[in-house]
Amino acid sequence: MVKTEDVSTMADGWTEVFERSRLVPPPSQTVHLAVESHFTQSLGFQLSLNRLTAAHLPQEVSGGENVTYQLRVTLFDKNHLYFFGKTWKSQPQRMKNSKISFNEVLYFHTSLQLPSTVVVLELVSLSPRPDGSQHALGRGFTLLELFTNRPEVPTDGDRRLNLHHGSPRGLLHPLLKDTVDYGSLLKTIDGAHLECVIKNHPVLASVMHLLPENVLISGDENIPGLAASPTGDALLRPQLLKMLPFTLSRLTITLQPSLEKFESQLLQLINADCQNTKQPGPEGALKTVVIQERRLHVGVHNGWCFLNKPQVVVLEPLASGARGRADSASKQSTLTKDSSTASAPPQMLGLRSNLDLRLTNHPALAIVFQLEFVFSAPIGRETMLSATSTSRAAFLQCLRWGIWCPFKEPADWKGGEIRLALQGGAKPNPYGVMVYSTEMPAKSQSPAPLSAPGTAQDTITFRLLSSLEKKSPSPKASLRTKQQDASRQRRSPSSPSQGRKYVPPASPPDSPQGPGLSLSQLAATSRYPTISHSSSALPWQQSFPSLLHPSPLASAHQLSHVAYSGVSNIAHLEMDLQRDGDVSPSALDEGDQLQELPFTPVHAPVITLGMNVPSSCSVSSRSSMAHLYSAGFPDIVDCSGQVAEVLDPTEPVPFDPQREETDQLQGNLLVFQFLAFSRIPTAGVGPNWPDNIYFTFQFYRFPPVTSQQLKLLTSDKVQQKVGDPLPCVLASINKDGTVNTASPGLQVQFRVDDGFLRPGEKRWFLRYLALHTMHVDIWDSDSLLLIGSTAIELKYMLRQGKSAVQALHEVEVLTTDYVGEDTLLTSADLGQRSAISPMTVHTIVRGRLHIRTGNIGCPADQSRRAAEAMQSHSHIITPREVTGGFRGGSLTSRNILQLNAANTAQAHRLEIDRVPSFRRGIRADTVVPGEHSLNGPDDERHKLNCMAAVRQREGKEDAKASKVTDRNKEARLAKELYPIKPTEERNKAEGIANMLSQAITTQHLLYASLGSAEYMEFVLKNPFNVPQTVTIHSDDPELSVITNTDEWGYFKALTKTLTPLEENMFHLEDGTAGPRVYLRPKESIHIPLKYQSFLCDHTMSPQGPSFLPTGKGSQVAKKNLSNIVAAKTVKVTFKAEDGKPMAICQVNVEPTPHVVDQTFRLYHPELCFLKKAIRLPPWHDPTVGDPSARMRISVRCSDPNVICQTRMLVPGEPQDVYLKVPGSPSPHIKMFFVMVFTDKWMAAPSQIWQIYVHFLERVDVSCVSGQRSCQSLVLRGRQAVRKVKCFSSHPQEIEVDPDSVFILPPAAVQELQLKVQPWRAGSRFLYVNAVDVEHRRLVTSWLLCLNVHRPILSKAFEVSVPVSGWRGNSRKITYVNPYTSSRTFLLRSDHPDLLQFKEDKFQIGGGESYSIGLRFAPSQSPGSTEILVYVNNLEEKTEETFCVKVNYS
Repeated sequence: MVKTEDVSTMADGWTEVFERSRLVPPPSQTVHLAVESHFTQSLGFQLSLNRLTAAHLPQEVSGGENVTYQLRVTLFDKNHLYFFGKTWKSQPQRMKNSKISFNEVLYFHTSLQLPSTVVVLELVSLSPRPDGSQHALGRGFTLLELFTNRPEVPTDGDRRLNLHHGSPRGLLHPLLKDTVDYGSLLKTIDGAHLECVIKNHPVLASVMHLLPENVLISGDENIPGLAASPTGDALLRPQLLKMLPFTLSRLTITLQPSLEKFESQLLQLINADCQNTKQPGPEGALKTVVIQERRLHVGVHNGWCFLNKPQVVVLEPLASGARGRADSASKQSTLTKDSSTASAPPQMLGLRSNLDLRLTNHPALAIVFQLEFVFSAPIGRETMLSATSTSRAAFLQCLRWGIWCPFKEPADWKGGEIRLALQGGAKPNPYGVMVYSTEMPAKSQSPAPLSAPGTAQDTITFRLLSSLEKKSPSPKASLRTKQQDASRQRRSPSSPSQGRKYVPPASPPDSPQGPGLSLSQLAATSRYPTISHSSSALPWQQSFPSLLHPSPLASAHQLSHVAYSGVSNIAHLEMDLQRDGDVSPSALDEGDQLQELPFTPVHAPVITLGMNVPSSCSVSSRSSMAHLYSAGFPDIVDCSGQVAEVLDPTEPVPFDPQREETDQLQGNLLVFQFLAFSRIPTAGVGPNWPDNIYFTFQFYRFPPVTSQQLKLLTSDKVQQKVGDPLPCVLASINKDGTVNTASPGLQVQFRVDDGFLRPGEKRWFLRYLALHTMHVDIWDSDSLLLIGSTAIELKYMLRQGKSAVQALHEVEVLTTDYVGEDTLLTSADLGQRSAISPMTVHTIVRGRLHIRTGNIGCPADQSRRAAEAMQSHSHIITPREVTGGFRGGSLTSRNILQLNAANTAQAHRLEIDRVPSFRRGIRADTVVPGEHSLNGPDDERHKLNCMAAVRQREGKEDAKASKVTDRNKEARLAKELYPIKPTEERNKAEGIANMLSQAITTQHLLYASLGSAEYMEFVLKNPFNVPQTVTIHSDDPELSVITNTDEWGYFKALTKTLTPLEENMFHLEDGTAGPRVYLRPKESIHIPLKYQSFLCDHTMSPQGPSFLPTGKGSQVAKKNLSNIVAAKTVKVTFKAEDGKPMAICQVNVEPTPHVVDQTFRLYHPELCFLKKAIRLPPWHDPTVGDPSARMRISVRCSDPNVICQTRMLVPGEPQDVYLKVPGSPSPHIKMFFVMVFTDKWMAAPSQIWQIYVHFLERVDVSCVSGQRSCQSLVLRGRQAVRKVKCFSSHPQEIEVDPDSVFILPPAAVQELQLKVQPWRAGSRFLYVNAVDVEHRRLVTSWLLCLNVHRPILSKAFEVSVPVSGWRGNSRKITYVNPYTSSRTFLLRSDHPDLLQFKEDKFQIGGGESYSIGLRFAPSQSPGSTEILVYVNNLEEKTEETFCVKVNYS
C-alpha cells in the first residue's frame, strides 16, 4: 500500500504550475454576447514583440546601469472596463540608443471575438531597491485591437503601436466606457512606439485542451502534456505527449468521525442556517433539507486546466465490510454480508464501477477529486395545478477535494492501493468553488501525514492500473496472477458477440462521463415512470424489481413512451461491440482504433419497470358501485352453482404452490369479465369520448385476443354529478350495428387443465399467475386510435384450495404525451424548428376500467386428457435394435422389425409402379402384385408379354402387320424398353437405400417454443468390431451438437439427466460437415443435442375490432394459433469413416405457443429506421452468492431484419437493449419478439417482450397557439372502393375536412384539409387515422409533429380568487376595436375549465370599446396559474392575446 505523506509535498510540481496559472475570468456579459454572436470556437493567436523605441525616456534614467525594462501584456474589455486573463511579463531588457529589443513571442486563444476585446501593453522600468526588491514604474502603454469593424485598422500582420502617457489604470475611467477610438482621449508620447506582429496561429487548436482561454503564455512555459521543443518554443509547432489509458478502481471515501455522524452534523448545520435565513411557511412547518445524492468529480488537471471535462459519478454508502471491489488481506473480494454486516450502518462511500482515465507521464499532472453532495430543500406549497407532493429545489455543495500526482518521483504506487487525504476549507482549488469546512482546530485542517499517530482525516482510497498492462499480460504469469484473472473474469461483464465462445475481457468496462445535471434538472419534479398516480415517492426512492425471473408486468404502452430523467450518457446503437483486446495485428497496422466517446442520444430510453402497475384500489363512490352492480352482469359461480368467493384486490394474497398442486380440482376455468369504463375529461377531446371501444390482450401462451366492439352505455335514469360521473356499462355491438343490451359486459374464458398443459408445466402456470400481470390495450373502435393501456394483476386468480374465486379490479387506463419546451414566436423562428429540443413525457389518465377476474375449479376431463395430453418423453433417445438381419427375397416389412406402415406402403408401391409408361393400358386383373418378384428369372419375359398385349389392344393394323413373327415383336419391344431399365434400376436402388435408412432411423417427438432450448441425448453405438470416427451432421442449424463441456454440464443439471459427462469428447475441424467423435468397437456414448429456435411467425390480424363472438374466447382463439415456431422435421446423421450413415436421429418438432411477459407499442415515422433503447434495471441473480457479481444478460430477436443487442457500460448501472428496426410504409405495423436471457447458456428466456412498431406518415406543422392553421394531406386509394372517414386524436384541436364518410375510389387521390388550432405551446405529437368504416380497418395513419409557438402578449393582468369559494369570481377586461369598421370577434381560452366568458362572440363598431366578462371557476386548493385569453376573428386568426395570472389564496 502506498500512503501519500503530504498533499503539499506530493504535488509540489502541480502546485507551482497551479499558482502561476490563476487567472481572472472575463465578464459574464461579454461571454454571453460572444455566444449570441455565434463565436463559440476559440481562435489561436501569435503575438511577436520585436522592438520598442523610447526616445522620451530621460537620459539620466537611460544612463543608469542597473535599470531594465519590461513589457507587461493584459487583455481588456472596453465595454465593461474590465481587465481579465493573466498578465504576461517579458524578460527584463536594457535600452540601447533609445531602443529596447524584446524579441519575444507569446501565444493565447480566445472565443471573445468582439471589438471590445483589446490587448493592453505597458512599458515598465525596473530599478533595484536597497532591500533587494525592484521598483516598477510605468513608462507608457499602448493598445492592440484584435477584432475591429473598421477597414482602416488591420487585424493581422505587422503593427506599429504608439505609446500613451499615463498608466493602464486610466482606462478604467468612466468617460472611456463604450469609446470606439481612444485617440482623442489619450495623449500620445512623441517618438515612442512598439513594433509587433499579430497573426492567427491555427496549430494552437491541437493544444487548446491544455491551456485555458484568455491566458497569455510564452513557448518556454511549463505546460504539462506538451512535449519540449529543442528550439525552446514548444508552442510554435506543438507536439503532444502520448496519452496512456489507465483505470481507476476500488474507490472508497472515509469521512471522520464516521459517515453517519459527518452527514448528521452537516444536515444540522444546513438546516439551522436555513431556519435562520428563511421564514417558515404559513403553517409553521419547518422545511427540512435532505441529502439527495453523493457525487464525486474526477478529472485530470495539468495545473492550467482540466484536460477533459471531469467525470461525475454517484457514490453509494457502503458498510465497512462490504467494499465490493476492494481487495483485502483475507482474499475476500466479493460483496458478502453476514447478519451483523447487513444491519450495520454504512461507514464509507464507495464506487462499484471503474473509471477510465487518460494520463501522460508528467510529474506536474494530477488527478483531482471533488466530493460533492446534492441537497434537496422544499420550496413553495402544493398548488391546485400540482398532482405531486411539494416541489423541491436542489443545490450543490463541495465538501472535500484532493489531488494526487501519479508520476511524481518516486512513483512506487503501481499495483498498490493509494490512500489520499482530502482537504476542506477556504483554499484555492481547481474547481473554483467554496469548500465546506467545520469548526475544527487549525492544526487538524492542515494536511498532515497519514502515517502520523493520533491523526484522523477524511481520506480517499483507490487503485490505479494501466490498461495497456492488462491488455498484454506477461506469458510467464504466476499462478496467483492467473487466479486473479480468473476471478476477475467471473466478475467482469460480457457483451453479446456473434459466437458463443467466451472471450475474456481485455479491459474493464468503459466508464462514460457521468450525469452533469444542472440545477434546473435537479429541481424539476420527478419524471420517473410510475403508473400508479397514488404513489408519492421521490425520484430517488423509486423501487426497481430485484430479479428478472418472470417479473410483474407494467403498462407497456406507458413505459414505451416515458423519459428517464436520470439518464445522462448511454452508448449509441451503431457502436462496435468488439473489445480493444480483440483487435487483430493486421488491423493495428492500418492505424489506431478510434475510441468511443460518451454519447447522449436524442431519444430517451424506454424504461421497463415491473413493480409499478396501475392502482387496483377502488376510487369510485358508493353510488357508482351501486350503479355498476345493478347493471345485471352474470355471476361467477363454481361447479355446484355457488357464487365464487370474493377477494379484495387491495390485500396481499398468500401463495402456497404445494397447496395449488394438490388441489382436487385440477382444471381451471379462468374468466375475464370486462364490465364498465369510467371516462375522465381529457384536454383535446369531448366529454363523451370514447363512444365505442375494443380490447386486445394475451393471456399466458394462448393466442392474442381481439374483442368485438363494445358500446359505452350511459344511464339516463340516474342523475349524474359533474365531479363524480357514473361508469359507462359496456355492451357488445352486433355485426349489423345494433347494441346487445340484454347481456351487458364482455366475458372471455380460458380453460387450463391437463389436456392443455404439458407434463410439469402446471407449476410454471401457477408461477405465472402469482408473479405476472396481464397487459391490456384499450382502443377506440371508431378511429382505431389507442386510448391507453393498463395491467391486471393475476395473483387474485389463485384459488388456494377454494372451489372458485373472483375479484373486482378498477384500474387506470394510462397513456403518455410528449411535450417539448415552448418558445416565443419571433420573426427568426418562422419556418424553423430546433433539431434537438428537450421533450417532457406526461402520463395521462384516460379513464378507469372495471374488470372482474375469476377462476373456477373443475375436475379434470379424462377423455380429453387422453386425447390431447402431450406425451411425456425422456431426454435420452435410445435407438431400437433390429433382432434379425436381411435374409434376401422380397423387400417387405416382415423382414425388418419396428418399421412403420409407410415403409410397407412404399414397398408395395414400388412393385406396382414398375412400368409407369404403360400402366394405364393394363387391366386391373392383368397384374397381381403378390405373384411377382423383382428378382425372378422370367421378369423380362413377363414385361415383354405385357407390352405385346398392349399393342394388340391399341393398334389397328392390317392383317399383314398382324402376322409379324414373335421374334421381331420381342426385338422391337426390347428396344422400347431399353431407356426404361436404367430408371427402374435407379428407383430400385433408391428404394433399397430408403428402406435401409428407415431401419437405422430413430424418431423423437419434440415440443418447442420460442427461445427455449430443448435438450436431448442420443445414444450412439458403434456396431462394428473396429474403431470408428463418426461425423455428426444436422440438416438444420437450429438443432446442434453441444460441444462445450460446461454447457453440457449445465443442461444436464438443468434437466436432471443422470448420464456420464465426458470432457473433450468432440474434435472440431474447419471444413467438415460437423463435429467428430471417436468410438471404440461396440462402444455406446451419449451425444448431447440441443434444439433452439429464435424465429417465429409474425403474422398478425389487421388492426381493428373482431366480429366473432368472444363468449368462448379460448376455443375460438385456439383454432387460430399464430406467432409460434414452425413445425419441421430435422435429421441428424451419424456417418462413419466411409461416409455411410451409421445411425439417423429424426426429430419431429411440434410448436407450442410462448408466454409474453411485456408488450411495447412504439410509434415512428414511416420508411425510416427506428432506433430505440430499452432500459433494464440492474438485476441480481438470486442463485449467485455474490451480490456484486454481475448477471450475464443477452438478448435475441425473432426478426432477423431487426438489430437487437445489449451492452452494460458500468457495473451496477442499468443496462440497455438497443433496437434498430427498418421502416415500413404507413399504416403498416411491424411486430416481433425480443427474448432476454439471464443465464450464460441461454437455456430459456427470462422475459419475452412483444413489440409493436406503428409506422405513420409524418407531417410537420409549425403554428401559434390559439390560432388556426391549415395543412393539406393526400389520401390515395387502394385496389377496391372504400368508405372512409378520418379521425383525429384531439378533435378539439384538429378538424379534418371532410369530417363525414366519403367514397374513396381505387387509385384515386383525395385531398384532406387539416385545421389545426392548438391551445398549448411547445412540441407535441398528434395522430390522424383514415378508417374504412365498413370493415373497421385502418387505411392510412399520419403523425402530426406540432411545433407550437407562444403568441405575442398584448396585455397582462393579475387577479386573486378566494379558495373554497362556491361562486367563483367575475372580472371584466375592456377591449377597444382598433379598426374603423364594425368587426365580429371570438373569445377563446387555453383553460376552459378554469375560465368562462360571458359571451363567446361579440360584435362592436369601429373604435368602440367592449367589456369582456370573465368568470373564474372556484378552486379547492391554493396556487397560481396563467390563463391566456385569445381574441380571434371569424377565421380564427388571433387579433390580441391577454395573459391573466390567477392567484388562488
